[in-house]
Amino acid sequence: MENRPFIYLDNAATTSVRPEVLTAMEPFFKESYANPASIYQFAQNTHKMLDESRETIANCLGAKPQEIYFTGGGSEGDNWAIKGVAYALKDKGKHIITSKIEHHAVLHTCEFLEQQGFDVTYLDVDEDGLVTPEQLEAAIRPDTILVTIMAANNEIGTIEPIRELGAVAHKHGVLFHTDAVQAFAHIPISVEEDNIDLLSASGHKFHGPKGVGFLYIREGVKLPPLIHGGAQERSKRGGTHNMPGIVGMATAAKLACEQMEKNAEQEKELRDYLIQRLEQEIPYVKVNGHRTKRLPNNVNVCFRFIEGESLLIMLDQKGICGSSGSACTSGSLDPSHVLLAIGLPHEIAHGSLRMTLSEQNTREEIDYTVDSLKTIVETLRSMSPLYEDFVKNN
Repeated sequence: MENRPFIYLDNAATTSVRPEVLTAMEPFFKESYANPASIYQFAQNTHKMLDESRETIANCLGAKPQEIYFTGGGSEGDNWAIKGVAYALKDKGKHIITSKIEHHAVLHTCEFLEQQGFDVTYLDVDEDGLVTPEQLEAAIRPDTILVTIMAANNEIGTIEPIRELGAVAHKHGVLFHTDAVQAFAHIPISVEEDNIDLLSASGHKFHGPKGVGFLYIREGVKLPPLIHGGAQERSKRGGTHNMPGIVGMATAAKLACEQMEKNAEQEKELRDYLIQRLEQEIPYVKVNGHRTKRLPNNVNVCFRFIEGESLLIMLDQKGICGSSGSACTSGSLDPSHVLLAIGLPHEIAHGSLRMTLSEQNTREEIDYTVDSLKTIVETLRSMSPLYEDFVKNN
C-alpha cells in the first residue's frame, strides 16, 4: 500500500486523548481503583479526586462544584435536562421550545416527550443558522417550562446568542438549557453571565476520554434522576463513578480552558486560510454557517454537483478524515437536517463536507487537503451530467 499522510479533520466527532490526560487517568485503573463511595481509607484518595474533578469543571464555567453532576456523556446530559424539567414541571405547563438545528440527542428527546403529551415548538433559523431573541420571545407561552438551544452547532459551527436567549427565557420565568457539547472548553462560557440553568457537555470533544460527561444544574433547580439505582451524585444519578473517565475529563477541561485563547487563535487562522483557499480555487463552493459567529475550528462547505459520500471516500483514500452533512454513509438518502433548516436545496446540501480542526493541525496539512479537494471535486464533477449541462448553459 502506498505511503500516504494521515490528516485528521473530524474533531467535532471526537478528539484524540492528550498524553497528560492519559497520565492522569492511569492511577485510577491501577493503584487508586477504589470505589469513591466506600468508607475505608483506601477509597479516600479516590473520593478526594472526585471532589477535585468536580471543582475543576465548575471553575471552567464559573459554577459551584455542587452544581456539577457527572454523566456518561452529552446525550445523557441532554436527556436528563430535558426530560427532568418536563417531568418536574409538568403540572405547571407542558410546552418546550427548541430549534430545528439541534443535535439529535435534543430533537429525539423532544419527539419522545411529544408522544408523552408535551407540546414542542421547533424554532426556525436564518440562513446562517441563528435563532434570534425576538423569535424566542414570540414563541414563549404561559405554559412554557423550558427553552433548550445549543451553544454552538455541531455541523455548521454557528455560535448561538445564548446570553440573550437565556435572558428572554428568564424574563418569562422559564428555565434555559444549552447543549454545550461542541462549545465547552472551545469558547468562553459563564453560566451566570450567559443566563444558563442547565448545561450539558462531553469529555471526548476537548481531548478527554469517551463515555463521560457532565450536566450543570443551577442550584435551586430540582430535577428527578434519569438513572435510578444508587445514591451517587447526591442521589441524582445512580451508578458507580467512572473515576478514570472523570479524572481524565477534568484534566482535559483544565488544560483546554487554560489554553483556550491560544488554541482558538491558532485554529481560526487555519480555518480562515482553509476557507479562503477553497473559495478562491474551487468554483461553485458555498460556506455554511455564520462567517464570524462560528466555532474557531469549524469549516462546513457544500460543493455543487457532487455527492458528499463519494467525496468522503476519495478523501479517505488520500488519508484525510472529514465528515459530511449528508447522512448517506448512515444509510439515509436525506441530507442534513441542519443544512435544510438554513435553506439549502437538497441537491446542494448533498454535496457537503465538514472539516473540524484542532490545535494539532498544521498549515501543510491544510494545503495538502485543499490540493486533494481540487482534484477530487474536478474528478467527481467530470462524471456529473448535471455539471456538464450547467457548464454548457452558463
